[in-house]
Amino acid sequence: MNLQQRINAFVKLGDFISQFSNEAIQKKDNVKHNDTFFDGFKHQLRLAKEHNGWFTEENIAFALNGWSNSLTLENLTKWLQPYNLDAISPKKIAIIMAGNIPLVGFHDFLSVLISGHNILVKQSSNDKHLLPYLAKYLEYVENDFKGKIEFTEEKLTDFDAVIATGSNNTARYFEYYFKGKPSIIRNSRNSIAVLNGKESTENLKNLSEDIFRYYGLGCRNVSKIFVPKNYKFDTFFQAIYHWHTIIDKAKYANNYDYNKAVYLMSEFDMLENGFFMIKEDESYASPIATLFYEYYDDTEQLKEKIKTDSNKIQCVVSSGFINNEIAFGKTQKPQLWDYADDVDTIAFLLEI
Repeated sequence: MNLQQRINAFVKLGDFISQFSNEAIQKKDNVKHNDTFFDGFKHQLRLAKEHNGWFTEENIAFALNGWSNSLTLENLTKWLQPYNLDAISPKKIAIIMAGNIPLVGFHDFLSVLISGHNILVKQSSNDKHLLPYLAKYLEYVENDFKGKIEFTEEKLTDFDAVIATGSNNTARYFEYYFKGKPSIIRNSRNSIAVLNGKESTENLKNLSEDIFRYYGLGCRNVSKIFVPKNYKFDTFFQAIYHWHTIIDKAKYANNYDYNKAVYLMSEFDMLENGFFMIKEDESYASPIATLFYEYYDDTEQLKEKIKTDSNKIQCVVSSGFINNEIAFGKTQKPQLWDYADDVDTIAFLLEI
C-alpha cells in the first residue's frame, strides 16, 4: 500500500464522517459501503452519548465536522508534502489516548497509519465507541489496512514506539514506564487569551467558542485570559451571554454550583452571571464553569512569561500580540499540521 492509497482511504473516511457532522444526520448516496456502516455508526453515536454525559450530540457533531473538513485530498496532500514517506519500514506504534473530548486521539491514529506504520491503540474508557468503528470502515475501503490496526484494553506489549497522552501525574508514569522506547509523552496543558481592551463584541463572541466548546474540557480550550490593568468585563459578559443555555446541562450545572459554593465559602472574589464565573488567579487550569484572569501592564513582560511557561500552554489566542497566535474562535478548529504541544508527530514517526 503506497502513500496515495492511504490518503485516498482517509478521504473516503472523511466522506463517510461528513454524514454525521451536523446534528441533523443525513445519509448520502455516493459514500462507499454506506449500507453496511451507516446505521451502525448512528448506533455508536448513541452509545458514546449515553456512556459519557459530556459527549452531547452537538459536541460529537462538532468534532466529526472538524475531521470531515480535514480529511480532504487537498488538506492531506498539503500536510504530507514536506515529508518523504516512501521508504518507511513499518513498525508497531502504541497509542495511549485521552478521553476528554470526542475522538481526541484521532490525529495520532491518522498520523501513524498515514505514515505507513502499524498501530496498537489503548483508548480511554470515556471515549471508546467511535474510533474502533471508524477503523473498521477504513479497513473496508482499503483492504491493506487489515492487520495493521489493533485495539486493546490489556497491558501494552510488543511495540516499537509509543505516543501517550495523560495528566501530569500519568505523564510521569509514562516517562518512567516507556523510558526504553522512542516516545512522545504529552501531559496537561491549557490555552490562554491575551486581550488588549480594544476587542470588538464579535472578537469576544468568537472567544466564547474557545472557552465553552466541549464545556472547556480540551487542552485547546481557553481557561485563562490576560487583561490590561483596569479592564472592564461588562462587554465580555455581554458577548458570552449567548452561551447561557449551557447551564441547562446537568453535568455542567453541577460543576458550576459546586465551584461557586467553594469560592463563596472560601470568600474568594469572583464575578459571575448565573452560568459562568471569572476569578483572578495565577494558575492556568481553571475548573469547569470558571475562567481565570490575570492583569498585566507590560506587554514585553507578559510575552516573556508566556515564553517561560510555554510547556504549560497549548494555544495563545490574541490579535497581533505574539508569533504563532491563534485567531479568536479558532482553537477548536486546528489544521492537520497544527501539532499538539508543537511536537511534529510525522517527523517523530519518520525517525523510528
